[in-house]
Parts: sequence; structure tokens; C-alpha cells
Amino acid sequence: MAVNIARTATSKELLSDVFARLHSRSCPTEFNFHMHTVYSDGRLQPSVLMEQALAIGLKGLAITDHHTIDGYEVARQWLDDWKWSHPGEDVPYLWTGVEINANLLDVEVHILGYAFAYNAPSLKPYLQRRIVTGSDYEAKNVIAAIHQGGGLAVLAHPARYRKPLHELIPAAAALGIDGVEAFYAYNNPNPWKPSVIETEQVQKLAFEYGLYTTCGTDTHGNSLLQRI
Repeated sequence: MAVNIARTATSKELLSDVFARLHSRSCPTEFNFHMHTVYSDGRLQPSVLMEQALAIGLKGLAITDHHTIDGYEVARQWLDDWKWSHPGEDVPYLWTGVEINANLLDVEVHILGYAFAYNAPSLKPYLQRRIVTGSDYEAKNVIAAIHQGGGLAVLAHPARYRKPLHELIPAAAALGIDGVEAFYAYNNPNPWKPSVIETEQVQKLAFEYGLYTTCGTDTHGNSLLQRI
């Protein structure tokens, strides 16, 4: 899949096109849209993460630290410096990303935001390295804030919560969610691969509600090819 890296990192249109084409083998060697750095609860420095992204040959990725984009900003600067010293070489497309805790059907879920303007006023409350409270904690307001910032909202790992995905996904869709993380490895297999049963269930509901199906390793450890 060709990715035009000349476009801005907040390009919702470009990411929408990528999301529409993702499949079970897209992650983790072509695209990866769920990973963490030392700026939240991960082990990777942003520079090491980007070195791995280049070595793997990723075409596009998003760092989704919890309630902060500090890791993204360090990675973006590292990538800009690398491109300057390696003119003409292919580089992965780095989108903005964040993982936000929210209330959905009286259950805490995680909502991934992508391709938003990193200085968007609507997202400022969610980028303070802490979980918000009150009305800001409600999923409908998290989704709205991501949209107001020009981004896309995705329900992370929908089979990991205290309510079943067949309740949560329709509820999220009713609030305007754009996608669901369909290709996810719930049992941390090595090598990484999406969990078959959960993937089929999520894909079916995504199709029913017209949602994008996304992928990510949810890396917290030392390798982008694994979760832990």
C-alpha cells in the first residue's frame, strides 16, 4: 500500500484510507496503531521505538501513550532528524495518537484517538498525564473531543472489558465512534497474531455498524512485535 508521507501528520483522510484497507496480516510488520513508550506505561524510549519501526519496515504507525503525546513529540523530532540525514530514503508515516480512559455503559473502556491536531484545544484536558473526571470522562465527550480536534476515535481491545463486546460496540457506534480495534492478540502469542474468535466477532459487528477495523500490538515491552 502506498502512503504519501508528504501530507501532514494530522491527515484524517490519509488515515481513513489506511484503516479501510487493513486486514489480519497488516500488523505488526506493515502498520501498527497501538504502542506505548516510557512517557506512559511502556518500556521503549521514543527513539528506540522509531529505530525498531524503521528496522521492521513499517509503513505507518501511531504512538498511543495514555493521556499524553509527549512520546509522540519526541519521536516526531527524531524522525524529522533522521529524514534530514537520510534524504530520499523511505520512512514510516507517524500519526498523532493517544489512549484515553472513558466511561461507556458504566464500564471503563479505552478510546484511541488518531490523526488529531496535537495542539487541539478540545483535547487539552485529555493530555495532562491523568484520567479525567466528571463529564469529560464520558465516552461521548471523549469521542467528540477527538472529532473536534480533527481526528478519528477507535474503541481499543473491545473484548477486554467487564461488559461483552456485543453491548459495547453498538453503544460506541451510537456515540459516533469511527472504528474498533479488531486485530488484537489477547493472549500475547509469540509470534504476534490476532486472536481468531475475538477478531471474527469484532469484524462482524464492525461491518454491521459501518466501523473501521484497526490493528495494533499494544506494545508495553521492549519490542514492537509483541505486547509485553
